[in-house]
Amino acid sequence: MNEHAQSTPHPGNAHPARVYNVWLGGKDHYQVDQEAAGLAARANPTIVPSVRANRAFLGRAVRHLAADGIRQFLDIGTGIPAADNTHEVAQRAASESRVVYVDNDPIVLSHARALLVSGPDGHTDYVQADARDVDTILEAASRTLDLDRPVGLMLVAILQYIKDSEDPWGITRRLLDRLAPGSYLVLSHPAVDVTAPEVAASMRIYNERAAGHASATPRTREEVERFCEGLEILEPGVVTLTRWRPGPGDAPDDTLPMWCAVARKG
Repeated sequence: MNEHAQSTPHPGNAHPARVYNVWLGGKDHYQVDQEAAGLAARANPTIVPSVRANRAFLGRAVRHLAADGIRQFLDIGTGIPAADNTHEVAQRAASESRVVYVDNDPIVLSHARALLVSGPDGHTDYVQADARDVDTILEAASRTLDLDRPVGLMLVAILQYIKDSEDPWGITRRLLDRLAPGSYLVLSHPAVDVTAPEVAASMRIYNERAAGHASATPRTREEVERFCEGLEILEPGVVTLTRWRPGPGDAPDDTLPMWCAVARKG
């Protein structure tokens, strides 16, 4: 736990961003987060490799968007920074890239401001807002991004925290509706239809330990495809994490319970 976390009162419940940080091998967490992360991982041994494969997918997707000329990224659900964040990958590919990170937790954003430092040619900004508050996100993002030009919308391992009753599909459409043609959606999502019993068990443990924070809902491939309605889904489609355009040395692992996709707005 770093100096920022030490200055914060000790929490009573696990926090999703800090639990995720445990799984990524980071240091920004408390004992309660370690316990929740460990219990969930024991219930579902694929969870740690899934989280790390998810970060690798983010990197491949951002590099693809950068190669297609995308120089603006809106990353909702930032989480506590770990290796290879969106702006780091984007600015390695194109130093002038501009990235806006969004999270609803002031503690997460304090970490982000301290640790997510942009290169001299690009720009990085931070917005405290809930993923459901589309108008606030886009108004704040427009101070850094030109929404009349294509944007890479990153919804990576975040939509599971929005319940069906809150219409995550409608929220995604509202975000995309405000973005220019040529924009991209990059998303990943826990899968309920890949090793489903293990996913259900680990989600139940996480939800019990994270009382007071957003509970998580895994979804089917068909439900994940709905997020891409009206968009051109890039090959190879909605697939498990390691199947999305792997590198030469990447080994496929279809047991990892997360779907992912990249789709382009026409």
